[in-house]
Amino acid sequence: MFHKEILRNKTQLITIPLRGTVAMTILVMYPVGSRYETPDMNGASHFIEHLMFKGTALRPRPIDVSRALDSLGAEYNAFTGKDYTGYYVKASGEKLAGAAELLHDMLYHSLFAPEELEREKGVVIEEINMYKDNPSSMVEEYFEELLFPHHPLGKYIGGTEEVIRKMTRDKIIAYRDRFYAPQNAVVVIAGNIQKNALKKVKKMFADSGPAKKFIKIGYKKCPVPGARPAKNRLVIKWKETDQAHLELGFPGLKLGDAHNPALTILNAIAGGSMSSRLFDVVREQKGLAYMINSGTSPYQDVGTFTVSAGLNKTRTEEAIKAIKEELARLIVEPVKADEMARTKDYVIGKTILQMEESSFWAGWYAKQVALLNAHESPEEKMKKVKKVTAGDVQRLAKRIFDFSAMHIALVGPYKERARFLKFL
Repeated sequence: MFHKEILRNKTQLITIPLRGTVAMTILVMYPVGSRYETPDMNGASHFIEHLMFKGTALRPRPIDVSRALDSLGAEYNAFTGKDYTGYYVKASGEKLAGAAELLHDMLYHSLFAPEELEREKGVVIEEINMYKDNPSSMVEEYFEELLFPHHPLGKYIGGTEEVIRKMTRDKIIAYRDRFYAPQNAVVVIAGNIQKNALKKVKKMFADSGPAKKFIKIGYKKCPVPGARPAKNRLVIKWKETDQAHLELGFPGLKLGDAHNPALTILNAIAGGSMSSRLFDVVREQKGLAYMINSGTSPYQDVGTFTVSAGLNKTRTEEAIKAIKEELARLIVEPVKADEMARTKDYVIGKTILQMEESSFWAGWYAKQVALLNAHESPEEKMKKVKKVTAGDVQRLAKRIFDFSAMHIALVGPYKERARFLKFL
């Protein structure tokens, strides 16, 4: 099913033909995100993502680009992470050639017109302001800033208003040219792939031409956070809210870690579903939250395990105590066989449902190839999940849930740090 081809300009082309669907997704990913940025360019990766939709030599106005994409009857967007940026179009398989031509035009022929660039600064700044007004989003940013101080992983993907306003067109284009070279691109096509269209796509991306001087640029390695004084593991942002917004977490596992299948099970048991322990105890039994869940964020060298919650602001301490108790139970008590079986069925079932979508397959392989130079299939991952034992989960819980390395970010109407420092 998975086929990888290196085009003559070193672009990596991945194809995953799928039966039983008329749709296809084409995704182009570059291994560049906010962790590659210097302080004076924080937010550049995300800003460039926006600018790719603002006009090309063939389609000089933003409306020309969006009309062409809409004429495909497509879903399309782009996304920026801390270590990758991706652009995709999902449409009928018969639209593959047209979708590929549009993406190619945007990625290799965007104008970055000065007037559009200056206008888009305002759009990006309003996006930053939108997230700043959303405490449930910002508490995640405060957590990673706390966990990864003085490192690009701790910086906001979108940057800051001050930095965005100062970015010049020359610096933005120079940053783009360092990373948006054909040799750094991973093109993935998944779904209903028509052979004639695929030939056109191969020629199109192979003819992009290699960058004259392309040097693979690495990222600043991040040390795994260890035990720190409690005062350095708590951040409280005062805001007059009706809820307390909590992000509690630990250093986790990096991409490609051999223990990630066990982490998938541990996360699902802890807070990954509506039948998870944290959801049951904190929400259903104690009524302390509407939203509570756990999650993982793996990067190339480090990762995080977090618990996120929107809490009754008068009972926040009770909720933190309950969360810690449930995590501690996973350290001292082996998970019973019926819970292990139920959790595996949940994880595998969710994966099977995702496999119905061409966009899932495109994203699955794009990240692996771009970030790990690997191509493990979903089926291979599910086999590993099935082999996870209760002992694996307990050992990993002991490793992850080190309370001397636990960090807490909190947004709400709080000014006294002492009442929360006691949990660290």
